[in-house]
Amino acid sequence: MVFAVIWFGALGHNVLIHSDEGRYATLSLGMLQSGDWLSPRLNGLLYFEKPVLPYWLGALSFQWFGINEFAARLWPALAGFLSIGLVGLTANRLWGREAGNLSAMVMGSSCWVVLNSHFLNLDTGLMAFLTLSLCSFLLAQREDAGQSARRSWMWLCWAGMAGATLSKGLIGIAIPGAVLVLYSLLFRQFAFWRRLHLVSGLIVLLLLTAPWFIQVSLKNPGFAHFFFIHEHVERFLTTEHRRSGPFWYFVPYLLVGFMPWVTLLPPILSQGLRREGRGQMQPDRLLLVWAVFVFLFFSKSGSKLPSYILPMFPALALLAGHLLSRQRPAWLLKHLLVPVLFWLSLLVATFFVQRWVSPDTPLAVLRPLAHYTALGALTFLLGAACAWRFLALERLTAAVIALSLASLASLTLIQVGYNPYAQLKSSKEIVAMLKPTPDTEVFSVRYYDQTLPFYLHRDVVLVDYVDEFELGEKTEPTRWIPTLDGFAVRWRAAHRALAMMAGDTYQQLKAQGLPMQIVYQDPRRMVVAKP
Repeated sequence: MVFAVIWFGALGHNVLIHSDEGRYATLSLGMLQSGDWLSPRLNGLLYFEKPVLPYWLGALSFQWFGINEFAARLWPALAGFLSIGLVGLTANRLWGREAGNLSAMVMGSSCWVVLNSHFLNLDTGLMAFLTLSLCSFLLAQREDAGQSARRSWMWLCWAGMAGATLSKGLIGIAIPGAVLVLYSLLFRQFAFWRRLHLVSGLIVLLLLTAPWFIQVSLKNPGFAHFFFIHEHVERFLTTEHRRSGPFWYFVPYLLVGFMPWVTLLPPILSQGLRREGRGQMQPDRLLLVWAVFVFLFFSKSGSKLPSYILPMFPALALLAGHLLSRQRPAWLLKHLLVPVLFWLSLLVATFFVQRWVSPDTPLAVLRPLAHYTALGALTFLLGAACAWRFLALERLTAAVIALSLASLASLTLIQVGYNPYAQLKSSKEIVAMLKPTPDTEVFSVRYYDQTLPFYLHRDVVLVDYVDEFELGEKTEPTRWIPTLDGFAVRWRAAHRALAMMAGDTYQQLKAQGLPMQIVYQDPRRMVVAKP
């Protein structure tokens, strides 16, 4: 209960920020407002970069809980929370109750899982469905599983792949499929292929995924090429999405993301390579292949974002829980050192917060973040002290609970302290201050804040801005203004109008004599009104 209160308690505290949170909230809100649950639209323009399931869930959340930050982030938070439960249930069935509890606590306190579960993105939902697929497969392939239970678990595994596919595309099939092939080849185990319920499983997969893909393709002829070729093949093989990085790009995100359990990685690796008994299925080995494949697959990709490696964390949590359940409490003592040093380093860094001040980031927004980070660090250190005491008393589970709750509480405090800084990347205060009337035209000129349409509760008119809107602008060219000259004509004709832009664009338009009055300005953008 305490864990759930902390997990969901601060979900609606922070404003939504540019770019992911604003983008996905706007997509869901647009779906709810338009009533078109087939073709996603971002700011009124067709948007096919990702499948539709997260937008459905977001729209339903807005419908049930209102248009607010809590509802916007509810699905990622639920996805992370359910993933924790799935990991705990699976470890419990495979290795016993203690392993289940330990695995769930490792999963629920890992830095990258916690942070991404409280941030509106698509990768946490993908992680949840892939966790469902992975855990269902492991439970289906147990040696003591009956035929009926095995079939049910495998159908649930296929349903998990369907959910993952409807969340982020073919990666929902590619990861589980590739892992099984690699596991079979590396460890010469092939018998389980006869227990996949391949025909009925494919039927489950197609029944859940095909209807939307077929209908959206029929309604939008350009969908198939854009989604399957541009967003899958080209995204993986090229760097045209401008999200490239070196091969070691994900290393720091893994090391920090698996705090406070990062020092368990070497023994986890050793455990995963060890053969357990003579059974057909070796869960530890499969989990290791899963985690390593996810990491290497996205490291090789030409498109990289920090949250891409989230699907490896459930496998790591399962391995860590199994490992911990077989150790004496004193064994964990030495593993407290690295997370304690990490949080001590953060605590020391808060005393030098002024070093990060810049024209775009004033001290006024950094100071609250530093204060809450210091409070979070002290909270974790207190939890680590409790864990050390429990370990001295030979109480491993109590120590892991103390460390897990301390990690979750510390990360939650940092997220609360982030809100003043988040205001710089959000339009909530701007909209609240300006209060545009329904008949006020709102333009976004050579600049686009993803949160602006969400907080306006309506679309804005893009001017000379393409980026991810290229498909939608080509398909429906009347929904945007491609040039500044066209904008000037529309601006002069408008009765009431507001426009968001950067400072250099304002200077260019001012030099052309366009009538504008600055009504809002910060280091990153400004809003002008028609006098």
